Amino acid sequence: MKSLQRATALGTLLAISYAVIGADTADPVIGTWKLNATKSQVRAGPALARSDTRTYTTSDGGVTLTWKRVTGEGKDITVTSTTSYDGKDYPIKGSPDVDTGNAKRIDANSVETTIKRNGKVVGQSKRTVSKDGKTLTVVTKGTNANGDPFDVTLVYDRQ
Repeated sequence: MKSLQRATALGTLLAISYAVIGADTADPVIGTWKLNATKSQVRAGPALARSDTRTYTTSDGGVTLTWKRVTGEGKDITVTSTTSYDGKDYPIKGSPDVDTGNAKRIDANSVETTIKRNGKVVGQSKRTVSKDGKTLTVVTKGTNANGDPFDVTLVYDRQ
């Protein structure tokens, strides 16, 4: 009987420890990421940006992205959004092409986002942090505000 009680107590302790550790585990995307143009690829759409930096921070119940880039034409763009991985639409500010997005966690290192413009789905994005935490890959397909297709793989290095 004592063995069963000890096993039950140990199992409960491990379950609680796992739940606490899992709840406190930081999102691996948190931090600053700089575009690695040599590893990135544009299959359709405008040329790669002259500079491109993403900063992810924790926010009240979610993650905030501040994405600063200088386009190939030299235009400064700053896009910001705060989202939770609950599949609900959240505003995206500063993008000429999209105005909302909803994100769902696939696994510990990957998130899929559906991007919309005026309530209509215009693209999909998948964000993956490498297992070593040093590389962020964002694959996005869709159409811009003019209806032109884009299909890009952007690779970022952790700063």
